[in-house]
Amino acid sequence: MTSMARARVARRIAAGAAYGGGGIGLAGAALMGLLVAEAQLARRQVYGNGAQPHVPQADGVYGRSYAVPGEDPLLLVLLGDSTAAGQGVHRAGQTPGALLASGLAAVAERPVRLRNVALPGAQSDDLDRQVGLVLGNGGRVPDVCVIMVGANDVTHRMPPTRSVRHLSSAVRRLRTAGAEVVVGTCPDLGTIEPVQQPLRWLARRASRQLAAAQTIGVVEQGGRTVSLGDLLGPEFEAHPRELFGPDLYHPSAEGYATAAMAVLPTVCAALGLWPAEEERPDSFRREGFLPVARAAAEAVEEAGTEVTAAMPTGPRGPWALLKRRRRRRVAEAEPARPTA
Repeated sequence: MTSMARARVARRIAAGAAYGGGGIGLAGAALMGLLVAEAQLARRQVYGNGAQPHVPQADGVYGRSYAVPGEDPLLLVLLGDSTAAGQGVHRAGQTPGALLASGLAAVAERPVRLRNVALPGAQSDDLDRQVGLVLGNGGRVPDVCVIMVGANDVTHRMPPTRSVRHLSSAVRRLRTAGAEVVVGTCPDLGTIEPVQQPLRWLARRASRQLAAAQTIGVVEQGGRTVSLGDLLGPEFEAHPRELFGPDLYHPSAEGYATAAMAVLPTVCAALGLWPAEEERPDSFRREGFLPVARAAAEAVEEAGTEVTAAMPTGPRGPWALLKRRRRRRVAEAEPARPTA
């Protein structure tokens, strides 16, 4: 699918999410029976490898050596599905939350308190509950929230308009409360090793369409997105044993570190911590201002691409800034275990 065609589809999905339209199917009716059968086979292969759905507990304070009396740690909250939770690794320091918290602490030179409310197996309709946990009881509003969600929406055939509607609502609630929001968009499910054709092609197409539509919905609510699709594409496809975990579905420790390196610069930029010179669009990296749907479609094609709101209106609707931020190491060594 071309970038322009993907932009048109993403616009339709986002418009349907905003105005209550119906879903756009993943495939024609003639293929749905095969799609369901292949999905069930893939799921049995994924969960039949003996891997346990263990998620290490990584909540706590990172970068305590930066503590200053009277200054609270930054509050980072992760929401979403098993990828946000860190399923597939054995140690807390290997989870994306721990990697992001330790990386953010190093950049900010300030402690970071991590809270993770993500739920393995969650779809976007669980975000309402998760946001309630984050904002409920009059507690402190997070400085920044990172959401990773969408893969289960595709595998469970949730209509993309419904998926984007739930995500947009979650971003709106968090932004209204005062939190910065960064969303890692739906990964490319066409790279999962047990998935065979034609499901592999259908999954890749559906996940990329959803990722582009997610970007439109998130940016329109004042959040930022980072494309994970291509990140989990060629690199994971070339090194599946290194970047996938034992179940061949969830990332390994190396895979989570790769994803965290793509998201960390945008988290820092959202908090005003990234170098000012890197906030200016660089034409040599094909950065710049684009209609939001076109920016969303282009972001799907390259890992680590950030899209954020720029201008509320333009010749073709809202515009966004597309940034291809350089990836940097999260930490030179595995982060230390947090303290409660």
